[in-house]
Amino acid sequence: MSIEVYRDAWGVPHLRATDPGELAFAQGRVTARDRAWQLEVERHRAQGTTAAFLGAAELGWDTFVRRARLADTARRCLERLEASDAPTAAWVRAYVDGVNDGLADGASRAPEFAETGLAPGRWEPWTPLAVWLSTHILFAGFPTKLWREQVARRLGEEWTELFATDGPGTAGSNGWVVSGERTASGAALVAGDPHRFIEAPGVYQQIRLACPAYDVVGLAVPGIPGLAHFGHTGSVAWAITNAMADYQDLYRERLRRLPDGGVEALGPEGWAPAAAHTETIEVAGGEPVVIEVVETGRGPVIIDGPAGDGGPQDPGGASGDWEAVSLRYPPRVTGELGFGVLPALLRARTVGDVDAAVDGWVEPVNVLQAADTRGGLLHRVAGHVPVRDRANSLRLVPAWDRNHAWAPEPAPLPRTEVRGHAVMANARGLAAPLGVEFAPPHRAARIGELLDASADWTPESTTAVHTDTDNPSAARLLTAVERAADGLSPTASAVRERLLGWDRRMDAESADAGLYAAVRGAVVRRLAGHEAFAALREPAPYPELFRPWLALGPRVAFALETLLTTGPVPAGDVDRIVREALEEVGAGEPPATWGVTHRLAPWQALPDADDAQWPGLAGDHDCVLSTSSVPGWTDRSARASAARYVWDLADRERSGWIVPFGASGVPGDPHHRDQLPLWLRGELAPVTTDWQNLTKEQG
Repeated sequence: MSIEVYRDAWGVPHLRATDPGELAFAQGRVTARDRAWQLEVERHRAQGTTAAFLGAAELGWDTFVRRARLADTARRCLERLEASDAPTAAWVRAYVDGVNDGLADGASRAPEFAETGLAPGRWEPWTPLAVWLSTHILFAGFPTKLWREQVARRLGEEWTELFATDGPGTAGSNGWVVSGERTASGAALVAGDPHRFIEAPGVYQQIRLACPAYDVVGLAVPGIPGLAHFGHTGSVAWAITNAMADYQDLYRERLRRLPDGGVEALGPEGWAPAAAHTETIEVAGGEPVVIEVVETGRGPVIIDGPAGDGGPQDPGGASGDWEAVSLRYPPRVTGELGFGVLPALLRARTVGDVDAAVDGWVEPVNVLQAADTRGGLLHRVAGHVPVRDRANSLRLVPAWDRNHAWAPEPAPLPRTEVRGHAVMANARGLAAPLGVEFAPPHRAARIGELLDASADWTPESTTAVHTDTDNPSAARLLTAVERAADGLSPTASAVRERLLGWDRRMDAESADAGLYAAVRGAVVRRLAGHEAFAALREPAPYPELFRPWLALGPRVAFALETLLTTGPVPAGDVDRIVREALEEVGAGEPPATWGVTHRLAPWQALPDADDAQWPGLAGDHDCVLSTSSVPGWTDRSARASAARYVWDLADRERSGWIVPFGASGVPGDPHHRDQLPLWLRGELAPVTTDWQNLTKEQG
């Protein structure tokens, strides 16, 4: 083989080979060597086998993955890919061969294998597709429909969309493209940062892939070949954010058991056979758990139980049947995942190439921006959004009603012209016709405001955008605080006066930001405890896996702006709650600076016993520097920038990138967490592309 591996000063792999197949093999092998533990965790998560080595706490996830048929869907999608695009299927297989070639070496360096007694397994050709599905199956937040069902049944139909907002269960991002007439170089810049649950190791991997056909730097998803989301080929660069589109449906199913043990489901044409079988989930330290996996004509059953409080009446009139909820999602229906896009992106030279490539994208649905060295600019939505009844996007719909079927062709995807600059930050805008819940407009508006302030943008000056801590969402609560002038104690009045003089910046060292967070948390807890929401405090009859979408406290926290002026809590009670919150904070110990309580809380398959190591963070949910906690319950931040980047179309070597930890997933490696200090400061590591300035790896 002709494979060469180079490293930059941060340990980022730069790979060179004679053809795309060898390069895919090299990408798989170097990823396995650098991140063997991460890859094995992702493989098991995609198969629903994590409880076998992580214990009973993972049963909920494993059950969902198996019932949702993720691995089987990945197999279907690979079969479709092999039939329709054999070269891409071979490219995926080459990546998998590389992973299998490097796993043993990588596992020998990763202490987690010895700690759990896990031996590295074998990746199958469909495993990358399954990893992609498991990473993104909850991306569109279909459990929000379960929440709306609860609100409608328990609070009233008129309040179904009261809590509509981007919340902790949703992945978002910032992104912007600045045209050449607004940059110092005269060439475009593409920049941003994806917001995800922070995992250690990180969910993005800096890498370079070079062969005679292309030479691309970007951010890969470990376990997936190519550069799906963020890349720079030298002549064109692209980036994405979550479009917040709604493309997954939940159906209320009626099922019945036949004398022979088979299962039937009630559909638009009456009762029809449903596929059913059992699977056994192994559990470390516990007994195996046997589950039944059922799939109807709509899709796999993911909740085997009530479809809602009380459930629907039996339309079929049969006895002995039961209720369930099925999930319909595009790859399961079409057998397409869009992997043919991945090598096409690597070969792209212009925005026209990128545009044509992403026409084949499926899941998740993204807003994409791109720019090229010819002055081309692109701002569009990519992905598969089914056309169906509006009710499908809001709540559970009856499986037996033909009005809720999907149309044969997906929805047309919006696009718009870029004038000066364009911003994508999950707000209602370009993708509005495709979704229901979007992020508040604060991040998008603030980025636009900052970009408007200059016509000489450089890669270095974008740091001011990435790290902006202004918190526009505080305005409505501060207005309520301003109204609360009468009847306050001296200590509460002092809290009020400090907040009204605060600059609204969520800086880590800010005592006033810590004070604001304390008052906000007290308001959220009191609102969530109001008698108007009593019915929503009862546990929902759904699996614990969906709790982030179904818990009242987080819902109130992220809809606080709305609930301060709208909803079932009377205005007089809202004012009283704000006064009580000021009194509570005034009577207690002075809150710490924001960074003392607002600390990083990354997810790890094996939690680190040294929790004190995680640093304090600036920013907040609606800041451009978006670091999400759950006000009223915890200031710890589980979601933040999983990477930051700026792609310079004038000179690729002036581009920059950063991830929260480092290039290596191996504890003790010099590059395990060496990027964390830069990430905390908002700085970017340089993108080095001159092979003379890289170190060749031997062996």
